[in-house]
Amino acid sequence: MGSKGLSLVKMDVDELISKLNEALADEWLAYYQYWVGAKVVRGAMKAEAVAELTEHADDELRHAGMLADRIAQLGGTLILEPKEWFDKSGCGYAAPTDPAVMKILNQNIKGEQCAIEAYSHLAELTKDKDEITYQMVLEILKDEIEHEDDLQTLVEDIKAGG
Repeated sequence: MGSKGLSLVKMDVDELISKLNEALADEWLAYYQYWVGAKVVRGAMKAEAVAELTEHADDELRHAGMLADRIAQLGGTLILEPKEWFDKSGCGYAAPTDPAVMKILNQNIKGEQCAIEAYSHLAELTKDKDEITYQMVLEILKDEIEHEDDLQTLVEDIKAGG
């Protein structure tokens, strides 16, 4: 990042890069959890679940790109080894060992709730200290809140009989 742009960051840049890499690890694991869930899901309203999971996977991949770009702007190094995602992730990964629609949707709801907490914390950390990262985090947070709502609405629809 240029020196003037970096001078606008009013916090420890190494700490910020570390937090962004944690979020990046979460996004990669969330992407895969959604993607693989869409491939294995079975049961009532499967088509609707696949559509929702696929859309959310695309969003998580986009979030990973945003985070990677910001890490690079800050002069940081991205997590280079996928195995490190598990060590750095705050939200983890829930393998879809039971392909039932409700199980997969509920796993992903828990993941979104964790992401909402993580991005809320990151927003608090960056507010008034790094406006660029703060605005990016708010955009991602908005998506994560929407994802939780989408999934909970689909669960309610299934419980109501479609």
